[in-house]
Parts: sequence; C-alpha cells; structure tokens
Amino acid sequence: MYELPRDLLEQLETPALVVYLDRVRDNVRRMIAYTGTPDRWRPHLKTTKIPEVWRELFAAGVRQFKCATTREASVFVDLANAEGLDVDLLIAYPHRGPALRRIAEIAGRAKSTTLSLLVEDRDLIGSLPAGVGVFVDVNPGMHRTGIPMQDTDAITAVARAAGQRFRGLHFYDGHLHDTDLAARRAAIFAGYERVLELAAGLAADGIDVGEVITAGTPAFHHALHFDRFAASESFVHRVSPGTVVFHDGRSQIDNPDVELQPAALVLSRIISHPAADIATCDAGSKSLAAEAGDPCAFVLGSDSLQAMTPSEEHLPLRVAGPLPPRGTAVLLVPRHVCPTVNLAEVAVLREDNGTTRTVPVAARAH
Repeated sequence: MYELPRDLLEQLETPALVVYLDRVRDNVRRMIAYTGTPDRWRPHLKTTKIPEVWRELFAAGVRQFKCATTREASVFVDLANAEGLDVDLLIAYPHRGPALRRIAEIAGRAKSTTLSLLVEDRDLIGSLPAGVGVFVDVNPGMHRTGIPMQDTDAITAVARAAGQRFRGLHFYDGHLHDTDLAARRAAIFAGYERVLELAAGLAADGIDVGEVITAGTPAFHHALHFDRFAASESFVHRVSPGTVVFHDGRSQIDNPDVELQPAALVLSRIISHPAADIATCDAGSKSLAAEAGDPCAFVLGSDSLQAMTPSEEHLPLRVAGPLPPRGTAVLLVPRHVCPTVNLAEVAVLREDNGTTRTVPVAARAH
C-alpha cells in the first residue's frame, strides 16, 4: 500500500515527506470509532500542519482543535474562513508579550473560529485579546507548564478572574508512558480522579467547568475508558491527540492496543556504502526529528536495515545481509512524526488511485 511508482521516484529529490491521504482518512475513521463521536476529539494540529490534511478532519465532522504556535492558529483561521465552518480552536500554549498581539490580530479576522488560550497566571487575564476564551492549564506532574494540580487556590483564582471567558480545564498527561499498560492506566485514572475533584470544587464555588481536555497520544485510549468522564453531565470531556492522524514509530511502541497506520513517511535514498555492514541514506536530522532518541526512524518493510544515530544530512543504516545498491529508495517511518513534519517545507500528498500533488507545509516553523 506504500509503494511509489517508478515515474514518481524519478521525479522526487530526496529526502521528501510523503503523506498517504487514504492512510490519513483511515486513521481518522479509526479515531472517531474509538471516541464514538467526532465531538469528543480535539486533535492537536502541531502534528499535521497541512491545510489539505485538516480538510480531511473537517470532512469527518471534527470541529474542535488545538494548536501551539501563532502560525498554526493563523493558517487554521484562514482555512476555516475559506471553508465557512464554525470551529473551535484552543491555542494550547501560554503565550506572552508580542505573541498576544499576534493572537489579537488573528482573533480579529476570525469569522467563524472561537479562539481560546491556556492561562496559568491570573495577572495575565487583563492582557488577553478581547473575545479570547480561557482554559486553565493544570500541571498533572509533567512539569512542563501549568498550575500544580494540588494548588486548588491558584486554579480557582485564574478561573474566577477569567469570568465569562472561562472555558474549562486543560490537563495534558503526556508524561505517562509506562510500557505496562495496566500500570499506565492506573496512573492516568488517578490523575483523572483529581481532575474530577478540581471540577467539583470549582462548581461548589459557583464556577462552571464547560470542558475538560486531557490525553495526548499515550493516554487517549485509556482516557476513553474512564467511565466517569463519559458519564459527566456537568462538562464535556475531550481527548486531544494529534500524532494519531499520521501515527509514528514511537506511538506504535507506546500504544500496541491501538490500530493505526503510518501515514506520513520520509522517502530517502541509499547514497553510500561506508562499511561492509553500513548503508547510508540521505535523511539526517535536518529531515527526521532526532530528539526522541534512537532509532530516529524505522525502515518500512525491512528487518535487515536498522537506523543508527543520524548526523545532519546522513542516516547510517546497519545492514544484516547484502548491502542495498546505491540509489535504492527506502521509506522511513519517523520515530516522532510531529517535528519531522515541521522540518519539511513541502509535502507530497499521495492517493491510493496513484495521483499525487505537492503542497506547502503551511503551518510549519514560527
């Protein structure tokens, strides 16, 4: 299903990001089957970054989204305006300074997009652009951003200061990767019990929680099995994985119980035989994200080629068996697809019927 025709290979300079749209659609269908309804999924756009892919989410009925950068927000708002859709976008990042002015400009031209922002500092509320909602950022123990979940006074203070702008709680438990799925679920559920306590405490103080957002890719399948979220009559619960649209090597390892397929791969070519058991291809750390550790990629369909540590322009492959000829094309499944997509200026969109087109990765970079 991933084979590329010879005439296309003869045209594509490598490395090249190739997005298989039918695999995207299949992953989206599977995600909605897991969530039960598009309304329970708020995918993070940091993974996909391509408006043509976002249209596939629109077509599937998804209307709630997250992003991180002001460029992602700007490109998304322009697309929503062009499509004439009423959508909801959380800028899931605690922006400060000039970025808030940029968000104000984006909000000013958003015809049909409801915008919100993560906030952990009550003193920031007065500086937020008019009409932009507030989700309180709760730190679940990942220690990246947010108010520590035990600091209920600070959480309540931000929610109260937001007033009518307050939308809900954001609880990103992306640090829970235990390979023992039962142990991971127990840790995830313990955090969710605390979220329910937070929501109940806010309600007791007269502050309604409209939405609770949890669960990136490692936690979403567990979150959907936390029955008290699904049964809640006081708030809407949504999961927010974005990687699932493209899937990747790390997600395959983290979530063996989730049936998704890689949909964004890096086409590369063997360019050198520097040793008797090493073949080097032309996709280094400038085209494959390397921050998630080794191996940074997996060679699709091959157990005999194992990625070693990349340099900027080179990825050596340890070869078990005959060396593949120089010029051999290989498809690489990124270990971490989100920053891999961010490295590409353009993507080749591939349909199962053989048609291809090249589009910009419009929401990449800053």
